[in-house]
Amino acid sequence: MKYTRILLKLSGESLAGNEGHGIDSKVLEEYAMQVNEIAQLGCEVAIVIGGGNIFRGLSGTETGVDRVKGDQMGMLATVINSLALESAIRKTGGKAKVFTAIRMEPVGELYSRDNVTDELSKGTICILSGGTGNPFFTTDTAAALRAVETGAGILLKGTRVDGIYTDDPEKNPLASRFETLTFAEAIERQLKVMDSTAFTMCRENNMPVIVFDMNVKGNLKKVVTGVKTGTLVSN
Repeated sequence: MKYTRILLKLSGESLAGNEGHGIDSKVLEEYAMQVNEIAQLGCEVAIVIGGGNIFRGLSGTETGVDRVKGDQMGMLATVINSLALESAIRKTGGKAKVFTAIRMEPVGELYSRDNVTDELSKGTICILSGGTGNPFFTTDTAAALRAVETGAGILLKGTRVDGIYTDDPEKNPLASRFETLTFAEAIERQLKVMDSTAFTMCRENNMPVIVFDMNVKGNLKKVVTGVKTGTLVSN
């Protein structure tokens, strides 16, 4: 196995499946099974999941929601998704625990780097919800921060496309895929796969990122076992 500890970033929108909102139980179960599969191989897994399938703070401002309140609503949306994923992981035979960036026991345990790393070493899949706990920071940035804090070997961003492209491949059939990129190139090209704050944090802390298609069964296992999958971004 190439990576013994990973941080997996999932988008909230991916949980919605074809509906575009809410949680698709089939997608949820498939993700849980993929995560359990690599955990059974001995890979330590931390997960950060977005909340865009329920509420996205930035878009809320367009309807008059205060930005800080909107971001806080988005943080709560990530907690809902995290609880759903925790339940699915347990249902499919895994061991999982939700941590929250904002105190809200008994919903989840308040995030502590030491407690999370202890649980990871015991084989618990740790789902880190609530973003960073602060407004104006995306869950991509939260994923970068948690990956660095917990000593992950790599940050994996599971999407519905098989890597990073020159343009949105769902809209532009002529877009070409990158095999590898540097963080500097990704920031300079303004590629939207992750925000610049997240890319910068990864670059400064030498945290490589692989962007891959999570919706293809077995892809997560391929990545952690070293099979070339998706696009690698590194220094």
